[in-house]
Amino acid sequence: MNTDRATMERADDAAPVEMLTALFEAHGWSHEQVSEDEVTVEIPGSWTTYQLRAVWRREDHVLQLLCLPEIRVNDDKRTPAYELLAMINEQLWLGHFDIWSQGGMLLYRHGLMLGDDGMLSIDMAQHAIESAVAECDRFYPAFQFLLWGDKNPRDALDAALVDAAGEA
Repeated sequence: MNTDRATMERADDAAPVEMLTALFEAHGWSHEQVSEDEVTVEIPGSWTTYQLRAVWRREDHVLQLLCLPEIRVNDDKRTPAYELLAMINEQLWLGHFDIWSQGGMLLYRHGLMLGDDGMLSIDMAQHAIESAVAECDRFYPAFQFLLWGDKNPRDALDAALVDAAGEA
């Protein structure tokens, strides 16, 4: 995900949605500015294409990133999925996985607290996006093993982490 800074027309901090839009354009990723405070983008990952939504909450100076791997958890799998989420979230330093209560959509969520000026640097934007995609890629197989491979949560996580550690 390295981006040539020369292709980005800004070297300074910018408003969060503006900075992310410039980053997405530099990567050539399909994106849409939903509103002045929200932008969506499709980002290719190792396992799937992720939809990432960035929502700027001016009043709180928080940029919330939501990364959706297009996995729905059916009602019959909710209990083991929540158990798997708890085990995964214990391993995360930043952000967390969750399941939307309506629709059962799996998501990774992370909030960036920006200063009073509400500006986002290119480095912070790049690292936040890379981190969201990396965490989704890292744990995507665990959800596959649980939901479609009929593994229990512990076995699904163990299998996913062994597989990920073995990739070159």
